[in-house]
Amino acid sequence: MPIAGTVSRSASIRTGHDAAMKDADVAVLYGYFRSTAAYRVRIALGLKGLRAEQKFVHLRKGEQTQAAFRWINPAGLVPYWVEGDFSLAQSLAIIEYLDETHPEPPLLPRNPRDRAIVREIALAVCCDIHPIGNLRVLNRLTELGIDDAARAQWSKHWIETGFEAIEARLAQLPGPFAFGAQPTLADICIVPQVFNAHRFDVDLAPFERIRQIEAAAFNVEAFVAAEPGRQPDAE
Repeated sequence: MPIAGTVSRSASIRTGHDAAMKDADVAVLYGYFRSTAAYRVRIALGLKGLRAEQKFVHLRKGEQTQAAFRWINPAGLVPYWVEGDFSLAQSLAIIEYLDETHPEPPLLPRNPRDRAIVREIALAVCCDIHPIGNLRVLNRLTELGIDDAARAQWSKHWIETGFEAIEARLAQLPGPFAFGAQPTLADICIVPQVFNAHRFDVDLAPFERIRQIEAAAFNVEAFVAAEPGRQPDAE
């Protein structure tokens, strides 16, 4: 059932998508200001010097579950990328597509082993931390009778657990970014997760390298411009 007050917005989502499908020169990124997955794609676009039209899907109001958006992305998730008749879900797939179609500056090292390490760190965020703290998981916890305080502790626990493993790997690698002097896919994934860590009051003191990456990132305009609070749909 549509959520009250969002019917016209949902219709505009479908209409806007139809227009984007007809214009191969217009890339569209569906997202939400506080989605860490969409945040990753915004950073990648900035690092590449690319622009995309942003369309906003209000996750807290449930717009991602409505028919208008499910018609666009049956998974009901953001981010979602549309480029003419080409569309793509999943932040890592979108980012690697952008990296392969716009190879400068590269987001992955050239050496295969180095690339694998950077991907390992990115996947530790995207597979081990993010999914179990995602909104639909938290909403399901509520449905099962888990209160807000316990939900917050759930998220905090899994962020801390994931960061422990990531910090151990980062300690083996040169800084100030995850893999040296330039940001990579690993940093694109770490920085949004640090944003979530702050939301859930995670103590970052034990994570020296992660804090170093956060500090380095906010000297780079692409990271600054992608911050959730700077997005047009920020609340």
